Amino acid sequence: MFVVALTMFVMPLQAQQTRELPLSIVAFGDSLTQGYGLMDDEGFVPQMREWLAAQDETVRVVNAGVSGDTTAGGLSRIEWTLTPDVHGMILALGGNDLLRGLDPALTRANIEGILQVAAKTDVPVLLVGMQAPSNYGPEFKADFEAIWPELADTYGVLYFDNFFKGLGESDLSAARQYFQPDGIHPNAEGVALIVKAMGPAVQALITEAQTRRAAQD
Repeated sequence: MFVVALTMFVMPLQAQQTRELPLSIVAFGDSLTQGYGLMDDEGFVPQMREWLAAQDETVRVVNAGVSGDTTAGGLSRIEWTLTPDVHGMILALGGNDLLRGLDPALTRANIEGILQVAAKTDVPVLLVGMQAPSNYGPEFKADFEAIWPELADTYGVLYFDNFFKGLGESDLSAARQYFQPDGIHPNAEGVALIVKAMGPAVQALITEAQTRRAAQD
């Protein structure tokens, strides 16, 4: 009888302690998320943490970026990434698919697979879109860029249309000062602009994660 009573006391206490832990948001992506070529405090995740803290958001942002990862690589690791202590996900993959010229249909299928896992585990998502340069041709560009808004609509997830939006809406070549010498990865100043532009969308993700967490209590 004592053991049963103790268990009945401990279980609600553990649930309360779990609710009091800060939300955990996973930044799931490639080298852009991982912080390639930057100091530890200069990458996307640490700068996003700092930006959110300045907005009085109490949240953990976990770096789940893998340099060089494709959407296929992301699909292969999403199941074990979305553990029960993950409350939301920033999904920013597709850049390496683009660099390799992979069929947009494959990219779409992989992103959709990741969203299906997130839906199954009830993890809200902020889907971050990618833009293709015109040298891939108009058909490739249209097919590639349509992936993110269409899947965001299909799966009812939050959507931010372009990872590099903070650097300018059109020609990234005019924003060379915000890139590292490789012309692909943003420098620390560029990341700061990216974070500032995307930050409100991440706040919307936090709000949705809080709502779902409260509904589960």
